[in-house]
Amino acid sequence: MPETLFHHNRRRFLGTSALFLATALTGVPSMSEAASEPTAKPLDYRDNPFTLVYDGALTKNEPGKVNIHPSSYKLHGLDIVANVYTPAGYDPARSYAAIVVAHPNGGVKEQTAGLYAQHLAERGFIAITMDAAYQGGSGGAPRSVDTPTNRIEDIHRAADFISGFPGVDPYRLGLYGICGGGGYSLAAAKTDKRFKAVATLSMFNSGRVRRNGFQDTQIATIKERLTQASAARAQEAKGGAVLYSGDADLTDAQIAALPFDLYRQGYHYYWRTNAHPGSTFKYTTSSLMDLMRWDATDQIALIDVPLLMMAGSAADTLYMTEDAFPKATGTSDKEFFKIPGARHIETYWVPAYVEIALGKLVPFFSRTLGA
Repeated sequence: MPETLFHHNRRRFLGTSALFLATALTGVPSMSEAASEPTAKPLDYRDNPFTLVYDGALTKNEPGKVNIHPSSYKLHGLDIVANVYTPAGYDPARSYAAIVVAHPNGGVKEQTAGLYAQHLAERGFIAITMDAAYQGGSGGAPRSVDTPTNRIEDIHRAADFISGFPGVDPYRLGLYGICGGGGYSLAAAKTDKRFKAVATLSMFNSGRVRRNGFQDTQIATIKERLTQASAARAQEAKGGAVLYSGDADLTDAQIAALPFDLYRQGYHYYWRTNAHPGSTFKYTTSSLMDLMRWDATDQIALIDVPLLMMAGSAADTLYMTEDAFPKATGTSDKEFFKIPGARHIETYWVPAYVEIALGKLVPFFSRTLGA
């Protein structure tokens, strides 16, 4: 990745707070540990006319092939930007099943959400992926507000929009959430009965992690962090500066020394190999007031449609899917599938793992959406 692009795309740490980051940056891994991290050829968003940063991304629209349709619509007065992918031979006079794809925390539609949306279009579905409000290319100020209410409403509004897209059968809508988008998809599907099937990949329970810390390592500091979030909101209300959490700028050596695969591989994905200017992991500190009182698994027994939850068998985030799946008691048509050997970030881009995920995802949506 060119140096100018790297410095332009300053990201926040994938963990839960700057405090955790400070305590994590100790020690230097051995060469064998560093070498064990997966590598990918860096992609530059400026090389793609749609600024897509995933392997095999579309570079132009051609008749008879999968096409991408940059789109926009309003959400509570904000401009939301989205990409709609249509299958080869798309005919607006026909009837298609459609899938809403919700991106990971800090991600944008041009990264893994776009990769999976394109693959779903290649399998005959119409797929839409959008930048969350206050994030990426979508509108909203202050920037990088990250609250469950907003992220869930993003999903509802995407369903509104895609239901009116030419050729879409509004009675055959599916929902697919990745990482944080997976947690928010579970929440959205509890009440939005337009979705006839729900799938998640590497589900990340943002509320639990922001509240308890990753792998529940920060329970002792919950009160302290809530006090900081409350003070940040009070400062905003008085017209003061907006405070942000999770911002960090690490060297390769510091990245390699991080304690979890999620962080090490996340930095490489979001800062190095698949960087995009719309993708930033910082979030307003006041957002923690909403995040820390929320949980992706709360009342998910209300989900009464087919459910597929996928996660890497070697992912250090696996515990979140393991916790959520048994709580989804409202449907008997459900499956928990572990992608053999995959770690969290690897499910975003490693071709073999992506194909395994699609091998479950496509038959699931084909069966449940009548495609």
